[in-house]
Amino acid sequence: MRTDYCGLIDKRFLGQTVTIQGWAHRRRDHGGVIFIDLRDREGMVQVVIDPDTPEAFKTADSSRSEYVLQITGVVRDRPAGTTNKNLISGEIEILAKDITVLNTAVTPPFQIDDENLSETVRLQNRVIDLRRAPMQKNLRLRYKVSLLVRNFLDTQGFIDIETPMLTRSTPEGARDYLVPSRVHDGLFFALPQSPQLFKQLLMVAGFDRYYQITKCFRDEDLRADRQPEFTQIDIETSFLNEEEIMDITESMAKHVFKEAIGVDLGDFPRMQYDDAMFLYGSDKPDLRVTLKFTELTDVMKDVPFKVFSGAANMEGGRVVALRVPGGASFSRSEIDAYTQFVSIYGARGLAYIKINDVTQLNETGLQSPIVKNLTPESLAAIVERTGAQDGDIVFFGADKLKIVNEAIGALRLKIGHEKGEAGGYFTKGWKPLWVIDFPMFEYDEEDKRWNACHHPFTSPKVEHVELLKTDPGKCKARAYDMVLNGWEVGGGSVRIHRADTQSTVFDALGIGEEEARNKFGFLLDNLQYGAPPHGGLAFGLDRLVTLMTGAESIRDVIAFPKTQRAQCLLTNAPNSVDEKQLRELHIRLRNPTPLA
Repeated sequence: MRTDYCGLIDKRFLGQTVTIQGWAHRRRDHGGVIFIDLRDREGMVQVVIDPDTPEAFKTADSSRSEYVLQITGVVRDRPAGTTNKNLISGEIEILAKDITVLNTAVTPPFQIDDENLSETVRLQNRVIDLRRAPMQKNLRLRYKVSLLVRNFLDTQGFIDIETPMLTRSTPEGARDYLVPSRVHDGLFFALPQSPQLFKQLLMVAGFDRYYQITKCFRDEDLRADRQPEFTQIDIETSFLNEEEIMDITESMAKHVFKEAIGVDLGDFPRMQYDDAMFLYGSDKPDLRVTLKFTELTDVMKDVPFKVFSGAANMEGGRVVALRVPGGASFSRSEIDAYTQFVSIYGARGLAYIKINDVTQLNETGLQSPIVKNLTPESLAAIVERTGAQDGDIVFFGADKLKIVNEAIGALRLKIGHEKGEAGGYFTKGWKPLWVIDFPMFEYDEEDKRWNACHHPFTSPKVEHVELLKTDPGKCKARAYDMVLNGWEVGGGSVRIHRADTQSTVFDALGIGEEEARNKFGFLLDNLQYGAPPHGGLAFGLDRLVTLMTGAESIRDVIAFPKTQRAQCLLTNAPNSVDEKQLRELHIRLRNPTPLA
């Protein structure tokens, strides 16, 4: 029925009779000659219908936007001056001899080439939205990335093994999506947050190189780079250490970027977690922004300015500076806007100093309401440590460590992306890195207990095993994250394979033997049967493709995504179910919702 795709017909086909099928993207009547741009997944081609073919002309005259058409005609050159260099088919057109309407279409809710669409309209009409060229391009790139991943891992000896979608609920950091069992009254399956436990069992089973491109599910609050169901490139291997695992997965990332979008990522530098937090306030720093934190906690303990000295002397407090070259030109309204911005992250204000004359460390050379409350020694330390020059501005964060890191870290990115290219502190391109040596645990002040930063099966560094008993807060994990342009695109660790180490980690987490057996018994039982040293890494496929396409949200690279309220606007899911279904599942609702 079709000799080739619309968007692939070019000068090679000159003089040939072709048959194409697709959607009427645009129909134009030019005084007795009708033009139809016919579109399929490969692009568009211009079709000319003149009155010399009355049946075809009549059909073209009655056709409308998004009609599904089959057109047979002869390929010829476009008239001089009418070529379109943006299309493969831009130098030719097809003179139609026969047109068949394969299906009609109602008027779509928006024009396919409309670029000013709200996301709500797009998601409500996702099928039509997916016809748009950007979405077609995004999803085809997603397919290409998946194919490149599979082919690369195949060359490295990895095999694709599926793991269950219906499993048991295990604590992995987020809420589980639960599935009630009809057969087993009162019992539930859980959808997997990751294949973590099963891939470890596959290592025990002897499949020493496993991968899977799989769906994962987490019932958590959403943002631009999260979905309740997302796709993970899951990789696990035995008998390799963390450096070897990072080498393989780094090579895979370089290969995929080079083949998919022609980008050479270069080598990935290593950065310790502590350094990332110290310099950038983030464990996924965007290195395109060259601005860095300057530590001032030690020199602010005795200053009269209580905002600084209070933070410097509190347990878990921090004072940092962020120098912005040329920032003295920022207007008062811009500074007020930045102050409002950091308040989102819990900051109670945003102190600043404009450097007008670096040789005068007083209210003459330094413009700020806080200068009079700082000692000459502290002002000198600020200028010396930050390297501030005339025309710069220095912003300050002073509060609990978490608030300072998040607020000033976000400010660093905001100023860097908005002002940095002009100011010389933002570079375009790709900045990958590995963040390594993460802490094993973080302390929960509310519950007064240690929690695993990654998951309870992450191995501590060999030299830190003894710290599990004496000082868990200083224990570092054999964990690593791949970061690209400020996005964590992959993360993993070497796992615990020895029962005695696993028991010690459970003790540090306050997980008793009975609780451990109840939650992880099937894993612990099988780790006894000669578990090999093993580890792995999981990439977020959605995030990788989002970065490659430059999309604003991962929803733009997922065919049928959910909103930030975890709803599907196309199908109106989640929805109510009838009483019979609930009875079969032994469920009674306290506050029933009307059936949608």
